[in-house]
Amino acid sequence: MIILVTGVAGFIGHAVAKNLSAQGLQIVGIDNLNDYYDVSLKQARLDDLADCDDITFVELDLADRKGMAALFAEYDFDRVIHLAAQAGVRYSLENPHAYADSNLIGHLNVLEGCRHHGVEHLVYASSSSVYGMNDKVPFATSDNVDHPVSLYAATKKANELMAHTYSHLYDIPTTGLRFFTVYGPWGRPDMAMFKFTKAILEGRPIDVFNHGDMSRDFTYIDDIVEGVVRILDFVPGRDDAGTSHEAPDTSGAPYALYNIGHGSPVSLMDFVHAVEAATGKTAEYNFMPMQPGDVPRTFADTQALFEATSYRPQVGVEEGARRFVDWYRSYYQI
Repeated sequence: MIILVTGVAGFIGHAVAKNLSAQGLQIVGIDNLNDYYDVSLKQARLDDLADCDDITFVELDLADRKGMAALFAEYDFDRVIHLAAQAGVRYSLENPHAYADSNLIGHLNVLEGCRHHGVEHLVYASSSSVYGMNDKVPFATSDNVDHPVSLYAATKKANELMAHTYSHLYDIPTTGLRFFTVYGPWGRPDMAMFKFTKAILEGRPIDVFNHGDMSRDFTYIDDIVEGVVRILDFVPGRDDAGTSHEAPDTSGAPYALYNIGHGSPVSLMDFVHAVEAATGKTAEYNFMPMQPGDVPRTFADTQALFEATSYRPQVGVEEGARRFVDWYRSYYQI
């Protein structure tokens, strides 16, 4: 079996590829190594995969239509895990065209590759950002998500709609995973855990948005990876008795949609305190108003994923923060 992992130099892609390689599966990983954040960290993740003989890396941009077509023709993938995207809610306010190129054109190129080469299952990354300012908690995939509050969220909702269209028209089994605030070793520098740890260890104040009145369904990387890998084997089928006019997460097409989160939101200040405990230092707080495009809370209803995979997340924020800080100190030799 040959599996394509897009975004293999990214935070989640690196961890997923390493897990699949440990199972003896053949992986082709692609990434464009863009400079949205420190490229040396992306290269370090690739270096960490270098000893995995069954991982082949190809530097390639998702938006490269001819390059993507050639990739699918060369390797004839059995399954695809599509994790590459232009990430970041706040960055979408500054550079919107990057989201159209990567998240829309890139996603279409992946769908076209799956269509023309008979891929048996496409698992792709969506985001909890699609829920926008939803007041109903926990967030369920049956909820209406037609009112995104950032361009990033809008592109992720579009990805789900595009996947459903291809599932319906071409019988391509697709599964979308709405990730909830992933953190852990090898994490992204633009995420809260990384920023808080860096600032605290350097003795600088940390920015705390909405004056700390926020909560997130923080989900540790190992729990995310376990969910992704398990769902890869749950290939959705066509249900001729179903319709495409039911709840947003149901369809007669071979299409599935799941939340993948811890299922227990943590207040932002409790998260900060976990980082403080892990670093052994007390932070200085710079309380700030809510940022445009941000939301006050996220909370995943993960029952459907549990029913499909029998897996529930295992790592809480105290343990997760400790593991991240240990990695950070080691990586940066602090």
